[in-house]
Amino acid sequence: MFQALQRQTAKVGHLNRGRFQSLPSCHPRLYASSNDGKGKTDLSDQVEANKDNPISRTMKLLGNDVQRMKKFILPKSLQSKSSENKSGTTESIENYLERYRRDDFQSHCDVLVIGGGGVGSSIAYWLKKRARDGLNVVVVEKDSTYAQASTCLSVGGLRQQFSIVENIQMSLFGADFMRNSKDYLGEDVDLNFTPHGYLLLATEAGAEQLQENSKLQNALGAKNELLTASRLKQRFPWMNTDGIALGCHGLEKEGWFDPWALLSGFRKRALEYGAHYVEGEMVGFGFRHQPDILAEGIEEGAYEGIDRAFIKMKDGEVREIKFAIAVIAAGAQSGAVARLARIGTGKGMLSIPLPVEPRKRFVYVFQCENDQGPGINTPLTIDPSGTYFRRDGLGGNYLGGKSPLPEQEPSAANLEVDHTFFDQTVWPNLAHLVPSFEAIKVKNAWAGYYEFNTFDENGIIGPHPYYNNLYIATGFSGHGIQQTPAVGRAVSEMIIDGGFRTVDLTRFGFDRIIIDQPMFEANIF
Repeated sequence: MFQALQRQTAKVGHLNRGRFQSLPSCHPRLYASSNDGKGKTDLSDQVEANKDNPISRTMKLLGNDVQRMKKFILPKSLQSKSSENKSGTTESIENYLERYRRDDFQSHCDVLVIGGGGVGSSIAYWLKKRARDGLNVVVVEKDSTYAQASTCLSVGGLRQQFSIVENIQMSLFGADFMRNSKDYLGEDVDLNFTPHGYLLLATEAGAEQLQENSKLQNALGAKNELLTASRLKQRFPWMNTDGIALGCHGLEKEGWFDPWALLSGFRKRALEYGAHYVEGEMVGFGFRHQPDILAEGIEEGAYEGIDRAFIKMKDGEVREIKFAIAVIAAGAQSGAVARLARIGTGKGMLSIPLPVEPRKRFVYVFQCENDQGPGINTPLTIDPSGTYFRRDGLGGNYLGGKSPLPEQEPSAANLEVDHTFFDQTVWPNLAHLVPSFEAIKVKNAWAGYYEFNTFDENGIIGPHPYYNNLYIATGFSGHGIQQTPAVGRAVSEMIIDGGFRTVDLTRFGFDRIIIDQPMFEANIF
């Protein structure tokens, strides 16, 4: 709109210049001296004489339009001829517009995505890939370095070995996306996908579940094989199979990749397609009274919707963005963002919280000191306790870890690493499964956050039942990064098409929390 104001103002000036320049070059009034009173009078006479001219009337109308536009577009402080800024100096409209051009902050948007990690950037990518200039998409991310983002601190695994159909379908599309990443994200993005598969191990008690899962996975398009203890020992001689009854080995479409490269690819393409990223922290929503909307648990005429977000910028300034649609994709902080919209603190449906909170998980990088560890083609292996490991590069390093039991849950107040947890919990399980891991040395370690869904440890995807312009995409509890391509596509379908068009994720909606129907996944680690 500011650009339109400038263009209209420039047009007025151009037409005025054209009108006066059309006079003959010898016209005496054009050459009157600046201190010649008669010359000044002659110019005024010319304007007065032409006030009923059609061009003059057009100029006057355009000028009035510009003045009216200023009242809606410019700050009140700039609607007079001059104004004083914070430093007490005068700021002209021209200076304000120039400052606006330099500051690409979007005060209005069609879709506001709260969270610029893997899920949020995937949503922005798919929306802009499909709609391009048809949608103005703004992504709010509080830390553009992503130093503590769950995406960048994850192990980057990709598997179809789930027990819920939707999780399998989403990860199948994730595999297709990885395989064809150059087509989706461009030749300059390399996800470094390592297709060595997953190997899930089960005791006698879990063998039947593993077998049922494998049957479902293969029926949906995955490709894995079941291996008995003897076949596991033959295929993977480094393994101690005591207590192991069955293994499920992914043959295709499974492995691991570089999460940072995936996030960078989503973000880079989203920006290229026209998305806007704002570095700032979401600190509040603006509410609008909408008496014509009825909602359960709310008195008639008392409904309040959301249409604004308040963003605290890096310099401490709080700025406002008006939106038509908002998406909460803030990872581990999604529950806190939802509370800003009164979700979990209000009445009726707003009394039910978004059950997502940060949970800290440790990843340890270690080396087998005798160089007798599992070889390069080793799959990402998960034992019956949930302890996992995989190769990390070609230098003989491995990385591994384990989700703690509920009574072992560490504080999420910081990302400090607990090395005792490795010594007392992770290492004994590793050494039991892989005898050569009796002699290992931890080289490095880090901690990251799971966006932990305390309700059923599965993703929450879809519209919020109270707010008709708020969508949710969070709570994936450790397997979100591999599903970011499918989740971003699904959210774009809801916004652009009005519903799911590829993978039907209706069962993953917020409604299951309201009616208390959890969807427990048998293969969450």
